[in-house]
Amino acid sequence: MAAPSHRRSLRARRTLVVSAAVVAAGVGAGVVVMNANAGTVDLYHQTLAAKDGWASSGTGTTGGTKADAAHTFTVSTRAELVKALGSASDTTPRIIKIKGTIDANTDDSGKKLTCADYASGTGYSLSAYLKAYDPATYGTSKLPSGTQEKARAAAQTKQAKNIVFKVPANTTIVGVPGTGAGLTGGMLQIQNVDNVIVRNLAFSATEDCFPQWDPTDGDDGNWNSNYDSVTLRGATHVWADHNTFTDAPHLDSANPTYFGREYQIHDGALDITKSSDLVTVSRNQFTNHDKTMLIGSSDSEPAGKLRVSLHHNVWKGIVQRAPLARVGQVHIYNNYYDVTTLNGYAVQYSINSRAKAQVVAENNYWKVPSGGKVAKLLSGDGTGSVKGSGNLVNGTVTDLVAAYNAASSKDLKTTVNWTPALTAGLESSAKNLPTSLPTTTGAGVLK
Repeated sequence: MAAPSHRRSLRARRTLVVSAAVVAAGVGAGVVVMNANAGTVDLYHQTLAAKDGWASSGTGTTGGTKADAAHTFTVSTRAELVKALGSASDTTPRIIKIKGTIDANTDDSGKKLTCADYASGTGYSLSAYLKAYDPATYGTSKLPSGTQEKARAAAQTKQAKNIVFKVPANTTIVGVPGTGAGLTGGMLQIQNVDNVIVRNLAFSATEDCFPQWDPTDGDDGNWNSNYDSVTLRGATHVWADHNTFTDAPHLDSANPTYFGREYQIHDGALDITKSSDLVTVSRNQFTNHDKTMLIGSSDSEPAGKLRVSLHHNVWKGIVQRAPLARVGQVHIYNNYYDVTTLNGYAVQYSINSRAKAQVVAENNYWKVPSGGKVAKLLSGDGTGSVKGSGNLVNGTVTDLVAAYNAASSKDLKTTVNWTPALTAGLESSAKNLPTSLPTTTGAGVLK
């Protein structure tokens, strides 16, 4: 079934959205998308259009479109979401409609849970942890070990059991339009499964109560946290569309500092790792976040996977990893990057190509504030490639790779070993993206 809002450019498509009743038991109110050329399509059964990025390859991405009434759910609480997801090993097609915002940090009765609740009974306390692993006494040559580290890990495990939602194969998860649909404080884990659709959801406040101190990370050590808002690990055929990702309401500027380093409670927004493959990320908004998107978590991940398309997304107030790509073939087109510092989130770079990644970046638009350096928009380790064309900086065609290489000792390569073919909706010019994308991307746009 075609996905009409993704076959053509934003200017060319004509979409009329109306509400309709869905007869099947338990389905509740439905949404029908009417397209001038494709007829009527139920939003909840909508599938990725042909040639719309890497996720359309092969069998394509259909999610739970074949779900029967017994596997079609409308949920509004954490407990209902857990029940609807069922077992991660159950491949029965299912459609899950999220109505309103679900708080992952609640128990089965809906009671709010805090970091103190997860720490209870484990013996963990932040003050004791800081005392045990103060570099002045513990040193800087090894990871924490012993009583408090075990307690920290136990508390983290308790939190994970509550806030990590494991998504099975052949699943569509869609926010119900008009309800402010989303997930706060939680993580969708799409691991070792195929054929998943995630759309029209606002992901916020995904926070780790128990970051680990690693004195060996970098020159000065770092606090490292778990939990991405959405994480793909060994997943295939995944379409993430019209979602919003943000740290709000707790922004990094509110994080304290311990051992001279920021106590970082946020990890990734949408990470694609562990040889995940055939992924399309379209029309999302990423904002107010630091380490936003990993494509490949290790330089040693095997070749032949990590094929990802990113198109028509908005990146605003993003520090880095938009994305950081390793190993795979990554197509980045028609995205809008506003690298103006926002709420303390100051850009380090937008796109990083490393570990022999083969990135094609075309017809994207960067808004760079006065004094901003074009050379900082890209990054790499000297082995990755970025083939760029049609990219605009403040409306002017700019060779981003040339600017980066002129200022770097580790040049990005400019040739790649593949040619994108799955490019439905590719706009030949980026000039209209700053006006077209902010109002047509992210959660709440689909009606």
